Amino acid sequence: MSAAIIDGKAFAARVRAQVAGHVARLAAGGLVPGLAVVLVGDDPASAVYVRNKGIQTKEAGMASFEHRLPAETSEAELLGLIAALNADPAVHGILVQLPLPKHLDPDLVINAIDPAKDVDGFHISNVGLLGTGQKAMVPCTPLGCLMLLRDRHGSLAGMEAVVIGRSNIVGKPMAQLLLGDSCTVTIAHSRTRNLPEVCRRADILVAAVGRPEMVKGDWIRPGATVIDVGINRVPGEGGTSRIVGDVDFASAAAVAGAITPVPGGVGPMTIACLLANTLTACCRANGLPEPEGLTP
Repeated sequence: MSAAIIDGKAFAARVRAQVAGHVARLAAGGLVPGLAVVLVGDDPASAVYVRNKGIQTKEAGMASFEHRLPAETSEAELLGLIAALNADPAVHGILVQLPLPKHLDPDLVINAIDPAKDVDGFHISNVGLLGTGQKAMVPCTPLGCLMLLRDRHGSLAGMEAVVIGRSNIVGKPMAQLLLGDSCTVTIAHSRTRNLPEVCRRADILVAAVGRPEMVKGDWIRPGATVIDVGINRVPGEGGTSRIVGDVDFASAAAVAGAITPVPGGVGPMTIACLLANTLTACCRANGLPEPEGLTP
C-alpha cells in the first residue's frame, strides 16, 4: 500500500482564496477585517512567522496591524496595548506571538484579550466554549487538521481517532473537535502504556508530540489517515539541517491510507486558518452570516 499524500499547501491556498473572496465582498460594503499581531522580543523564528502572517493577511485584503515591542517591555505596557486593541473597532483579531520573554505571564496576557477577538483560540473562555460544544474561536492548527480530515473523509462520525499529545495548543482542542464530529477519541501521550498498540486502533491518527519521527509504520493501522502536526529540525547532510515531523514518513506512508507530509502538510493550514478566524470574528462582531466551511 502507498498512502495518498494530503497536500496541505494546496488546500491552504484554497482556504486563503475563499477568505479573500469574502473579504473583498465585505470591503465593497466598507468593512475591512483587521488582524493585529503583537511580537515581544526578537526571537528569530517568531519574527519570521509574524512577517509571514503580515504578508498573507495583506494578500487576503485584510488590514494588518503589527506591534513589535522590545524584550524588556513590562507586563503593564503589554496589557495596556492589548486593552487598546480590544477597544479598537478596526481590529477584529488579536494574536500575541508566543513564546513571550520569561518575565511575562502568558496566561495573564492571553486572557487579557477580548475572547471575541482571540483568533488563536487560547483564551480560557474559548477553551471552555469549545469543550462544551458551544460557538468558540478555535485554535488554528487543530482547525486546519479538521478541515483536512473532512476533505478526505466527508463525515468522521463513528471513526476511532487517536491524538498523540496533550498540549493546550493542539492535542486537547484537536480531541474536542474530533469529539464534536462524533469520533471516538483517545488522547495518548509519552507516558501512555503500550502506545504503539493504542495507535494501531486508530482510523485517524494525529501526531502532535514534538518528537522527531517517533511514530513508526508498524504503529499504524493499515489504511488509516495520519495527520502529522510535528515540525522538528534535525541534523542533515554536510552540517545542514532538515525539517521532519513526528511520524517516520517513509515507513508510515507504506501502511497508511493517507498522510500529511512535513513540510507541506499541516503547517500551511495554520496561517490560513488564522485568516479564516479573523474573518469569522469580523462577521460575528458585525452580526453577519459566517462563511461556510471555515468554522467547525
